[in-house]
Amino acid sequence: MAMTITEKILAAHSRLKRVEPGELIEVDVDFCLANDITAPIAIERFRQAGAKKIYDAARVALVPDHFVPNKDIESAAQCQILREFAQEHKLPHFFEVGRMGIEHALLPEQGLVLPGDVVVGADSHTCTYGGLGAFATGVGSTDLAAVMITGRTWFRVPASIKFVYHGTLAPWVTGKDLILYTIGQVGVDGARYRSMEFTGQVISHLSMDQRLTMANMAIEAGAKNGIIAPDECTRAFVEGRAQRSYTFYESDDNAVYEQVINYDVSEIEPQVALPHSPANSQPVSSLDKISIDQVVIGSCTNGRLEDLRAAADILKNRRIAPGVRCLIIPATQTIYRQAMDEGLFTIFLEAEAAISTPTCGPCLGGHMGILAAGERAVATTNRNFVGRMGHPESEVYLASPAVAAASAVLGRIASPEEL
Repeated sequence: MAMTITEKILAAHSRLKRVEPGELIEVDVDFCLANDITAPIAIERFRQAGAKKIYDAARVALVPDHFVPNKDIESAAQCQILREFAQEHKLPHFFEVGRMGIEHALLPEQGLVLPGDVVVGADSHTCTYGGLGAFATGVGSTDLAAVMITGRTWFRVPASIKFVYHGTLAPWVTGKDLILYTIGQVGVDGARYRSMEFTGQVISHLSMDQRLTMANMAIEAGAKNGIIAPDECTRAFVEGRAQRSYTFYESDDNAVYEQVINYDVSEIEPQVALPHSPANSQPVSSLDKISIDQVVIGSCTNGRLEDLRAAADILKNRRIAPGVRCLIIPATQTIYRQAMDEGLFTIFLEAEAAISTPTCGPCLGGHMGILAAGERAVATTNRNFVGRMGHPESEVYLASPAVAAASAVLGRIASPEEL
């Protein structure tokens, strides 16, 4: 019987010949992860269960990235819990400040999450790894503790929605714009507990950075996971960095989908999601002159090298508008070094932007860019809920790095074409 890529991966990991939507299954987990917010709870549950040993230390990553470098005593204590647990269990994949990065950019870069994997993480944006062709989804800290003990977890098999993108991308339209547009069309619950399968010739021509961006925001449509079938682009990315074997899966031609949605990308222009929902996406050209106070270019959604290059293309030989703060946050140490070696930092500094060590920081209102009452920010992050980046009366507008950089220059939400 025909299956989708998600169903095939779940069947293989549940040791079954086939699975169907709605079926409850227990699966083997290839890799699991947690951060400085979620891991302390998982560690507490691990110990409460009386566990003495992790099922496989090489299959667990702890990445303190949300409130680091430690912003206060409480966050320092959180990170200390991770550090001591990693030392106790001799975890090879504990990424402390200096070698850490934003978890969902770091783990693919390190070759730790791979095509065909089942990956769970105590963070909702674990769905990012679907860009590699993995089944990846967020779980609670208690579920993560169970995975660390047993190496297994359970799922209800999600039905799949197939999104087909065809046509030709307009200038400055990226994977971020495609996913913002898609969420705007289906809504924040339009793919609730579904697998969002991104397909079509447009997807096949996207870079790995942009594929990871699209999968990253599947959760913003309520999805269980987002996924893109691996191809030669995927192979080029994982070869030379993969730390173990991997498997390419693809959907059968006659696989059954709950829904098939087609988009002509030729009609899509750069998007901006207005407060206070990722589903409030609008073409940037439709917006009135909305002044801003801050721009954040970074996060697990858009802090990769390609994102920084796009921002640098806009900021080169330009200055940030007076009264606007522009924060550049490379997602990993490797990306930081690459951007520096390419001269991107010189461009950012001459534009009067600030460059940060890798951190989730402002994305969740943690630190490194908190908003005051009445302030507006354009961010390349993934959520813009009330109070997400600071004061409940602040506003966050989601956009691509190019739109964010253009907005920083003009001091208002703007398209790169306006420069």
